[in-house]
Amino acid sequence: MNPSQVQFGGTRLSGNAPFNEIVLEAEVHNLPKLLAFTETALAGSRCPAGSLKQIKIAVEEIFVNIARYAYGSEIGSVSVKIGIGDEAIIEFEDSGIPYDPLAREDPDVTQPAQDRGIGGLGIFIVKRIMDSIEYRHKDGSNILTIRKTIA
Repeated sequence: MNPSQVQFGGTRLSGNAPFNEIVLEAEVHNLPKLLAFTETALAGSRCPAGSLKQIKIAVEEIFVNIARYAYGSEIGSVSVKIGIGDEAIIEFEDSGIPYDPLAREDPDVTQPAQDRGIGGLGIFIVKRIMDSIEYRHKDGSNILTIRKTIA
């Protein structure tokens, strides 16, 4: 699938949920396209407004991290699949540098910002606002899956 292509009613995500998919170049300027896709994928679901806002924050944090760090100075693509049922399942897949964001220790948010190390706050936020987050590396791809109950 070419970057910026969208597929609706695709095959199935884990948990057997039908999904919609978008493939974009992993560049920050594509974030508005991804957020619009996310809203469209969740339109018509029973997703409460507060949960939609949290999902969009999580999608933004993860996509921006992929765009900034996955491919170094190169440009690669990212596939984002969204499945909707009693929960929203969002799966990000890129073929960038292998990196498990869950292996990193959470930042100590009790310390002042100037005393904390740089990085890690975005994934920390995603862990707090989503019901689950899972990482795996398979066949040369980083696959990060987040879930949020919406029913």
